[in-house]
Amino acid sequence: MLIMVMGVTGSGKTTVGKLLARRLKCVFLDADDFHSAANREKMHRGIPLSDADRAPWLATIHDELVRLDSTGQSVVLACSALKQEYRNTLGAGLNLTIVFLRGTVDQLQRNLAARRDHFAGESLVPSQLATLQEPTDVIVEDIAATPKEIVEDICARMKMPGAGTSSAAE
Repeated sequence: MLIMVMGVTGSGKTTVGKLLARRLKCVFLDADDFHSAANREKMHRGIPLSDADRAPWLATIHDELVRLDSTGQSVVLACSALKQEYRNTLGAGLNLTIVFLRGTVDQLQRNLAARRDHFAGESLVPSQLATLQEPTDVIVEDIAATPKEIVEDICARMKMPGAGTSSAAE
């Protein structure tokens, strides 16, 4: 099982992804961990990444997904995956379930204002929303819900055992 939790910066990808991976007892990958130092510095300065910046990053993540999938490991990946072509690259040859965390600009900015020690800040929200190509045929979750509620809903919609019980998302 391969699940990608996607959305713009501040949508809660890492928080939801970690909770979901723990709930499903599988590997968690954060796409941010695969960025080069140069990409991190650009984002820290509020400079949006280009497709050329992203290409090697996406290829590295895809290679890791293929490697883990070939060993039979289930994975939850937290990744912005803003464009359809990025999602195509990440999921090429894989059975990847996509969960899209959708929120308003106000929700995203509130989340970012509360976040500490992260290289991507509020200044990236407008460019990420402009770049975002909302996916179709995916699980869409509203970030107004709590991360635990989102995880429980994902599990219920994917028909996971134990979904729908209040302790299942804890």
